[in-house]
Amino acid sequence: MAQPRLTSYERLDGSEVRAVISYLGERIDTYLPRHPGLRAATEELGKVVDALLDRRRRAPAQRATLVWASRALIVVVLAVSLVAVGIAVRDALARAGSIAAFEWLPVVESLINDLVFAGIAIWFLLSLADRVVRNDLIRRLHHLRSLAHIIDMHQMSKDPAALLPDTRLGTIAGDEVVSPRTMSVRDYALYLEYCSELLSMTSKAAALCAEESTDALVLDTVSEIENLTTGMSRKIWQKISLLRDAPRA
Repeated sequence: MAQPRLTSYERLDGSEVRAVISYLGERIDTYLPRHPGLRAATEELGKVVDALLDRRRRAPAQRATLVWASRALIVVVLAVSLVAVGIAVRDALARAGSIAAFEWLPVVESLINDLVFAGIAIWFLLSLADRVVRNDLIRRLHHLRSLAHIIDMHQMSKDPAALLPDTRLGTIAGDEVVSPRTMSVRDYALYLEYCSELLSMTSKAAALCAEESTDALVLDTVSEIENLTTGMSRKIWQKISLLRDAPRA
């Protein structure tokens, strides 16, 4: 029976995520050319997604290499363990007539220890490929979490209160000091909106990691980043809503 064809609705397409990030960078260049920090964050996010796409291309070959290496080491461990147990049993049987019953306990304990250590080594080698993949994805997710905080720092420096009517930040010698209006309402809105979109794309980049593994730690970290970026984006849209009361100029 033919397998159903995988559609774009069944798996997040990393190339499409990368294309949207590139388009976002073009919009920033067009509408906010005087803000290189935001553009640099977009480029960094694009590099992370490029690395994820490159990893996805190389992952099957790397995993196959790890699997074959671990299986070869398992064979070595089994062979050494069997040889060690066989030698111990042979020596014990050769001296069976001269060994008292209670003296067999150390021999049995030694055999059990050898089998337990061999089992632990085999379990470690069987899970080697999965652990290597998990550690690599967790490292990339930590990078994405840091990038989300950097993007959030960009938007935190943009205070829409400076654009609201009758806004005063303090007084100096009785004179009112008003925050300088360095950006227009339009630029503020665009800047904050692009920060929100960058956070959304950071969440999508994290979701690409979930496509590569079903490990519980990876999935929990992806969910954590999604919740983090959602909360940050919510604060940004609260700022954007304040701009509705700002005078247009």
